[in-house]
Amino acid sequence: MINQISKRQKDILDLLKNHGGKVSSAELTEHFDVSVQTIRKELNRLSELALVKRVHGGICLPVQSNNLSFSNRQIIHLEEKKDIARMLIQFLPEGCSIFLGIGTTPEQIARHLIHHPGLTVITNNLNAAIALCENPNIQTHMVGGRIRATDQDVVGEDATHYFRKFQVNYGICGVGGMSSAGDLLDFSPEESHLSQAILENCEQRILVADHHKFQRSAPVKSSHLRNIDMFFTDQISTELAQLCQQLEVKVESSSNQSLRQL
Repeated sequence: MINQISKRQKDILDLLKNHGGKVSSAELTEHFDVSVQTIRKELNRLSELALVKRVHGGICLPVQSNNLSFSNRQIIHLEEKKDIARMLIQFLPEGCSIFLGIGTTPEQIARHLIHHPGLTVITNNLNAAIALCENPNIQTHMVGGRIRATDQDVVGEDATHYFRKFQVNYGICGVGGMSSAGDLLDFSPEESHLSQAILENCEQRILVADHHKFQRSAPVKSSHLRNIDMFFTDQISTELAQLCQQLEVKVESSSNQSLRQL
């Protein structure tokens, strides 16, 4: 069963992100108006889940050369991912074909698609495929290849080659991080190859990512925001909105609910 984090622990993670990736225990104690012992208990829990790194006098974000564990990613920013999923399915027409890539946001999209009629879905996301099995009228193709137990997906040359056999209406992929210049980043070459296959073999290229992915580091460049047609997110900074406008990327964010049909 997936471990849950409390509202205060989630607020600590948000505060850490907003403070540039490092915050002191004293600042947290003052911000939440609680005892040092209470904050220490919260930080110990977040450290156990590998969501933060304990440093002298406080915490910082963990090193991002590797992604967080899948179970932790299922927890963190879950409501934002659900908002993105609910928003996206309002755009997908009946009877369309889609690629659904790896990650916890595509998983949430699959969970919200089970009542969507007439879909054809090609995915390497194990949890997405299992969720889609709840509707026998959805035609789901699961790629073959190497299973990553820690990420609950399928990767490798066979998986990438299988994606390239199709030409679909909508290619939907997540991202490990996004640089301030618009580079789309992943944590391994295998993830990068899959993302490229999705974006190169569809009519409409759709990026799904919550706002915490902006300026989050990851070591492998997969693509660039200029190669995206639509970007679905929960909220967007002024800096990123300006970049999307410059690159003619259509943005839909759940914070403004500007829903229009494709």
